[in-house]
Amino acid sequence: MKKVRTTLWSLVAIAIIAVGGLWVSQRDQLPIAAVRVAEAETVLADFELTDHNGMMQTDEDFRGRWMLVFFGFTNCPDVCPMGLSTIGQVMDDLADDGTIVQPLFITVDPERDTPSVLAEYVPQFGPGILGLSGPPEQTMSTAKAFKVYYQRNEDEYAPDGYTMGHTSSFLLFNPQGEFVRIYEYNTDPSQIVSDLKQRIEG
Repeated sequence: MKKVRTTLWSLVAIAIIAVGGLWVSQRDQLPIAAVRVAEAETVLADFELTDHNGMMQTDEDFRGRWMLVFFGFTNCPDVCPMGLSTIGQVMDDLADDGTIVQPLFITVDPERDTPSVLAEYVPQFGPGILGLSGPPEQTMSTAKAFKVYYQRNEDEYAPDGYTMGHTSSFLLFNPQGEFVRIYEYNTDPSQIVSDLKQRIEG
């Protein structure tokens, strides 16, 4: 697993150099930070989705644990594997503290990202990361609750002729399911670990 993440980080470094220091999430599109809102309570961890083990999950199933939520899709060429590698590294570095942190990867591409597809993809980045999928209407309502953006973009060079633009940030929720903060997708894992440890131990 660490070898996979090391390889991905190496590819990231090459990609950054190739595009002059700009991280490109897809053809001609930069990653999108999570929307900033005036009041944190307007961002809700509210969902009913199927995990990559085929079990229905809701936000209430994760009460008592910190939730680190990342939206993306399995055909994403760069930002999503980068983000999941970061989350996997964070979980490794948290060690025992990681038992009360649940990372969630919610697909914005339910047409292709079925639970079985997520089951092959998500565990490559860490055994504790849970992939979630649902039909289009559930995906839309979940994104609306989390205040994240996604959009299908036609692209003849992408698999199946389309790709997805989407929010690239991580959203953190406390054990009561309340929104806490945003980490940008390219935050160093050590900074996230440090912040989480302070919150968990505080």
